[in-house]
Amino acid sequence: MTQSIPARLPVVIDTDPGVDDCWALLYLATQPTVDLVAVGAIHGNVPTDLAAENALRILDVAGRADVPVAVGAPGPLQQALATGQFVHGQDGLGGHAGPPSARRPIAESAAEQLVRLARQRPGELTLLALAPLTNIALALRLEPRLPELLRQVVFMGGAVQGPGNLTAWADANVGHDPEAAEEVMRAGFTMTMVPMDTTASAWVDGEWLDEIAATGTPAARYATQVLDNYLVMHARVNGGRRGCVMHDPLTAAIMLDPTLATYEERQVVVELVGHARGATLVDARVGFPPEMSSITDGRRPIRIAVAASAVTAMERVRQALTAPAAA
Repeated sequence: MTQSIPARLPVVIDTDPGVDDCWALLYLATQPTVDLVAVGAIHGNVPTDLAAENALRILDVAGRADVPVAVGAPGPLQQALATGQFVHGQDGLGGHAGPPSARRPIAESAAEQLVRLARQRPGELTLLALAPLTNIALALRLEPRLPELLRQVVFMGGAVQGPGNLTAWADANVGHDPEAAEEVMRAGFTMTMVPMDTTASAWVDGEWLDEIAATGTPAARYATQVLDNYLVMHARVNGGRRGCVMHDPLTAAIMLDPTLATYEERQVVVELVGHARGATLVDARVGFPPEMSSITDGRRPIRIAVAASAVTAMERVRQALTAPAAA
């Protein structure tokens, strides 16, 4: 499943900004090796309409008003809508989202946008999914060939080697729409999953954040202003330590440089019932032949990032946010 990275990687992002989504967008928007094709917004950290508004705001800060934003599904495929605003703030950006963008989302839905772009550029596009997979599942229903049309999917989500953060078993990006996640996991995409037990290594402390804020670039100012709620929540669960985990920026960095992580290939199934609803399950038994797997439907294995060079990745994010704008 290893693929070479093209000189300029065409990327569609599906996102629910959200603080760490904001950092990932600002980071990728600066990268000369990234062709940022489009953004789809979805529920998760915030409701879908607010996710779209925040994506537009963040792209404006990054000087990328050329990137279209499409609004996705208003809620999960089956369960009731729930959001993470208690973590990210009511506006999703710590009370510092700022005025609305002068731009508006495009008329297409996020699922329709993804299908259209994949058909126009078969085999070219990387989909970076930083949110619940509702839009991707709906796009699959519109275009069953989507796994063949996309070059790859890189997904921040799942909890494989440790507990979840939405429940004891489910991380937020799977747990906010388990049915969508299961549809995507079994669809046959060339897929890399960066679970939260790996992204948890991307802890940045208060001193690191202060250094970024002090540089005063527009991206650095905005990125550090939006952290208020996020830092409070992390202090509550980390013994008062000032700092936070940058799940989505680490995933974005791994997308750009897969050598930042080590991987295992496993079939992944999402539990849909009971106490463990939303859990991402793998058959991790050593030495068992594939025909003895407990996952018997023949679904394609997913490349799971089981460890990452988080310090290197976050240094690249720091450099991107603090670099002066190109003349």
